[in-house]
Amino acid sequence: MEADTRHAIQDDYAKEFAWCYGCGRLNPHGHHFRTSWQGEETVTFYEPKEEHTAIPGFVYGGLIASLIDCHGTGSASLALHRKNGFEPGSGEEPPRFVTASLHVDFMKPTPKGAMLRAIGKVEEIHPKKFRVSVEVFAGETLCAGGEVMAVVMPSSFGK
Repeated sequence: MEADTRHAIQDDYAKEFAWCYGCGRLNPHGHHFRTSWQGEETVTFYEPKEEHTAIPGFVYGGLIASLIDCHGTGSASLALHRKNGFEPGSGEEPPRFVTASLHVDFMKPTPKGAMLRAIGKVEEIHPKKFRVSVEVFAGETLCAGGEVMAVVMPSSFGK
């Protein structure tokens, strides 16, 4: 499976909001998850590193939860950015979301050595609140699923 290389929403986050350990492009120690559109769904690809081991041969569940979390907030950002008439790379700064709740279900152990693919479906439930369902695959195997309730980050946050 080849990872998608299109412009990701995280590429456009303002510098002061690009430090997340999961998806922040400016965090030198982070995962650098990147979320983009794939049709009407969202996608993030990630290849776990050796240090993401739970037990030999399998990925640590916390990494999977992080992937679902950041993919969910990135997906919400994509959806609202599109609703506002923009796409990643358009030059407009996208809205930044934070997690209000995170639910994760682990279906099967996630094998090491496989590219992970998170697929998101976004449902707007309020102008500033989005529900995103996420499925995480290793190859063709569904390993985990979850739901992120993402809310627009207040403009006064961090000031």
